[in-house]
Amino acid sequence: MYLGIDLGTSSLKAVVIDHSQNVLATAEVELTVSYSNANWSEQHPSQWEVALGKACSQLAIQTKIDQIQRIGLTGQMHGATCLDKRGQVLRPCILWNDGRAGDECDELNAAGPRFLDRSSNIAMPGFTSPKLMWLKAHEPDVFNEITTVLLPKDYLRFILTREFATDVSDASGTLWLNPRTRQWDDELIALSGANSDWLPDIFEGPEETGVVTASASERFGLPCIPVVAGGGDNACAALALGISDAGQSFISLGTSGVFFTVSEAHRACPGKTVHAFAHALPNRWHQMTVTLSAASSLSWLSSVVGQSVETLVNSLASSKKTETNVQFLPYLNGERSPHNDSNVRGMFINLSATTTTEDLCLAVMEGVSFSFCDGLDALEYTGAKIRSVLSVGGGTRSKYWLQIFANALNIVIETSETSVVGPSFGAARLSLSDQDNAYPPERVTDRLIPDKERSDYYNSKLDSYRYIYQALKHLPTAKIKGYV
Repeated sequence: MYLGIDLGTSSLKAVVIDHSQNVLATAEVELTVSYSNANWSEQHPSQWEVALGKACSQLAIQTKIDQIQRIGLTGQMHGATCLDKRGQVLRPCILWNDGRAGDECDELNAAGPRFLDRSSNIAMPGFTSPKLMWLKAHEPDVFNEITTVLLPKDYLRFILTREFATDVSDASGTLWLNPRTRQWDDELIALSGANSDWLPDIFEGPEETGVVTASASERFGLPCIPVVAGGGDNACAALALGISDAGQSFISLGTSGVFFTVSEAHRACPGKTVHAFAHALPNRWHQMTVTLSAASSLSWLSSVVGQSVETLVNSLASSKKTETNVQFLPYLNGERSPHNDSNVRGMFINLSATTTTEDLCLAVMEGVSFSFCDGLDALEYTGAKIRSVLSVGGGTRSKYWLQIFANALNIVIETSETSVVGPSFGAARLSLSDQDNAYPPERVTDRLIPDKERSDYYNSKLDSYRYIYQALKHLPTAKIKGYV
């Protein structure tokens, strides 16, 4: 048996599988996030330890966890977990969605090629490196006590094995790793004022990094077994879908949206906010774009008009409406790829007295798909050749919406019937002994083909969508007293 642990932001999830990848047990323990200041997002690692213990207890009820052979780890990326020389936590972990380090990002990006040529990624507040720069400036007493910096899942590794280690995919999101070489980069470390001695050893995802200690075995009920390096949450989500080889791609239509593709070489495109990281498997890389408000755009509309998302979508599908003059920009919380624009906001364009709720719903669906078109263009700019993608996430339950995606992207959208889609399953796969057969492709249940007769309509609306953004970003931000 093999155990995969996913330390997410809102919960810790775990799954136990057998040699044939059948799921034997699952567990989930909720986590809370602290927002003590504007743009701050933190969790104390002690909460993760408690959650791991509860998850192991849940698993033990369902299966014999003392027979587990190996463990794989994954989780939220970018978090800064700072330890002192005794291995004690110095302060709560600064999470991936923390926004305090904007000035520090400006400083890194101002270094130009000296920074970008090595990091291959634009500095954003969510990444680890600028968080440490912020600590140096604002919490020097903490900064001066640091002897180790770990990513969230790697803190769990430390608790289990007492070893300091990480994997190349998760480390790619620190801005201290050169994804091309898959090693820590002294120049990147120096630019941020960090110390190379703080950083753990780097491994490929399936490599063993340590063994569960006797004390951890007693505490969590696990045997003294190897723990493999694992991977970042997006890389492991891809492996859970069998997305492991060059050319394989998926889109995730959840609260936010992800366009993910695997390559045989490192392909950077920081100018279009493409995240270019090492994959969790050796000799593979991945490129990724992010839409900040994907299915959440439809949830927002649902709350505004007072109808459930299901009602909105069913009503639109029943109306057989396939075109609308209304245009929607889904920038409700700014946008990541390709604009890296935190200040832009969402907008409806071309409303009239005849505009219906169905028009608004269709415009939202189209607008989100056009954001993915921007992502696809950015990925293709790096050299990716994408002709079909597997689709996952809550939004993919609507075949109507997936057909819009197929038409707008002009690629085939595939669906599957998998009930186990999640990073914990990908982490468990990384711990399998037989890595050659660990990532079978998903069984495709449906293929949505682009409707060529609709191409003129979608091309025209996509052109309009892009033009509107260029005009919108130059408008001054309007501030009305009492509102922001």
